[in-house]
Amino acid sequence: MPNRSQIQARAAMMRVRFEAAGAQVVDTPLLQPAEMLLDLYGEDIRARAYVTSDALRGEQMLRPDFTLPVVQMHMTEGAEPARYTYSGEVFRRQEHDPDRSNEYIQVGYEVFDRDDPAGADAEVFSLFALQLRGLPLRAATGDIGILTAAVQGLRTTDRRKAALMRHLWRPRRFRILLDRFAGRKPEPEHRAKLLDAADPMGFDAPMIGKRRAAEIEARIEALREDRETPPISDNELAGLESLLAVRETMPFALEQLRDVAVDLPQITPALDRLEARIAALQARGVEVETLDFEAAYGRTSMEYYDGFVFGFYAEGRPDLPPIATGGRYDALTRQLGNGAEIPAVGGVLRPDLMLEIEEDAK
Repeated sequence: MPNRSQIQARAAMMRVRFEAAGAQVVDTPLLQPAEMLLDLYGEDIRARAYVTSDALRGEQMLRPDFTLPVVQMHMTEGAEPARYTYSGEVFRRQEHDPDRSNEYIQVGYEVFDRDDPAGADAEVFSLFALQLRGLPLRAATGDIGILTAAVQGLRTTDRRKAALMRHLWRPRRFRILLDRFAGRKPEPEHRAKLLDAADPMGFDAPMIGKRRAAEIEARIEALREDRETPPISDNELAGLESLLAVRETMPFALEQLRDVAVDLPQITPALDRLEARIAALQARGVEVETLDFEAAYGRTSMEYYDGFVFGFYAEGRPDLPPIATGGRYDALTRQLGNGAEIPAVGGVLRPDLMLEIEEDAK
């Protein structure tokens, strides 16, 4: 196993390479305000972060990643365009796998540039591939933006589209909702009983909880409207299912997705961006003919990405987490920018895992 000094030396070397590509070195505090992280991730973040409390600063968390504080820093004081690199510890609670580290070093590279998003995507991916050259890794890519465009363009109510978007990162829940909205599954039994009541507010029972009668009535009315909404069409449902099943090399994936766009024309602009990204990757020497593309990739682990996503995996070591991950997070800059926004893409690498794989190969 690599020791700490070896990991730090490799991290420093990688950071120097990113500096050579034009990145400015930045650092962020180990303690991050919990409020910002909770706003973005919800209460789920508590299950994987170390939380502490300060009498003056309130709840804080040991840094779970670098991207959020780097985005916040850039949106407050950064110039355009900008490239940043960093290395340092991040902390993740491990309650189910004692063999996984709860503290490890990340090295990252982030690009904020509105002029050429496809070129920025290709820049980040190709630089990561260069850092990882020689290691027996499989690269996976995807594009969350294609799926979100498909959902947002469905011919159904805004309420249903919002529900699907909210559960985009939970494939099982997303599937259940999709089947119900398409009329393949009945509404939940408890909801059916409530709506089938002749006068759901007319029973003589105490009000329990914080919701007022008017709020409950509004919720029931919304559920009634949802019941009366026509199902998602068979063509749109078939298109979504075909989209989620696409797993091919990049050029063939684009070809299949163009066919899907016959039923889901709303994804065409996202496919045009994918086509531009393929050209930009080719221009940087990436062999796109052998680069895997999965339309559903990133749905379970890349919550703040909204476009291009990628990861590098050691197929000979399925016990290891990804060696590197990254992607595009334009929406995150809007959330943290107080009205401002800028296209952004970046990612992180694990030097400790790289060294471990190198030791295995000896």
